[in-house]
Amino acid sequence: MVSTLAWAMQPPVLMHVEQDLNFGRADQALQTLNGLLAQNPGDAQAHNLRCRVFYEETEWDKAISDCEAAVALAPNDSNNHLWLARSYGQKADRAGAIAGYKMARKVAAEFHKAVELDPHNAAALADLGQFDVEAPAIAGGGVSHAEVLVPQLQGLSPADGLMLKARIAEAKKDDAAAEADLKAAIAVSSHPAEAWMDLASFYLRRHRFDDMVAAAHNGAALDTLKGPALVQGANDLILAGREPQTAILWLRDYLNSRAQSERSPAFVVRAELANLLANQGDSQAARQEFAAVRALASDYRVPALVVSAKDGV
Repeated sequence: MVSTLAWAMQPPVLMHVEQDLNFGRADQALQTLNGLLAQNPGDAQAHNLRCRVFYEETEWDKAISDCEAAVALAPNDSNNHLWLARSYGQKADRAGAIAGYKMARKVAAEFHKAVELDPHNAAALADLGQFDVEAPAIAGGGVSHAEVLVPQLQGLSPADGLMLKARIAEAKKDDAAAEADLKAAIAVSSHPAEAWMDLASFYLRRHRFDDMVAAAHNGAALDTLKGPALVQGANDLILAGREPQTAILWLRDYLNSRAQSERSPAFVVRAELANLLANQGDSQAARQEFAAVRALASDYRVPALVVSAKDGV
């Protein structure tokens, strides 16, 4: 069984690390975790958390090492397998074809194990479904596998189930069905702002830019807490080359909020903001954001586009 209770009763120091994760304080989190693991190398939760810090920093090999340690120490914890699968997945995406296929099979095995250990782990089910949509059968995926997961996921999270249905429809090039499922997900979602942004991202992939902008604004209007949905919407605007000042506003609103999440680490968002500001000619503000990135995560390898932005940013 998944050790949900163990996570709920974790020591206060690990709860502080979780807060550091959510607010993108990578250096601070690593300092704490390195100290804990020096004293107790067998702390599976600490290994899982350090894996997630490295995951935020795009240090895939380091993330894999810690998540493998967490799985070895607590093999019955669904979330340990989930994060190992995610780390393997990032590594696979950057490997060559042959190495990528081999790694993808490890991704599939870990996702399946996470679901086997906790059939109610909606995040693991959703990630497995996404993997099945994107990965070919030779790598352990396949749309037919994803279709089997839909009823189970819908039973846990109706919105996530509809989003998986939409991804399947899109993979089958049935855009009308995909759009209908995404709109239906908005109606049943407990986080409609995020569902609107998923619809906006769909419109972006279809080059329906006016629809994308409208959907993103609908999502932003509903995101009263100023959470990760704003980052997704801003990124879509940036990719579409639309409304850069709106994108800047949304990124800043997120960074000033208490709703930050490890899904959108603050140092990554600040790097995106730095690049956007530099492209808008505000080099001083861009430099300030870049310095803030380094203060939060000194080892983060900032994307080259940010590093090479004009005026030395």
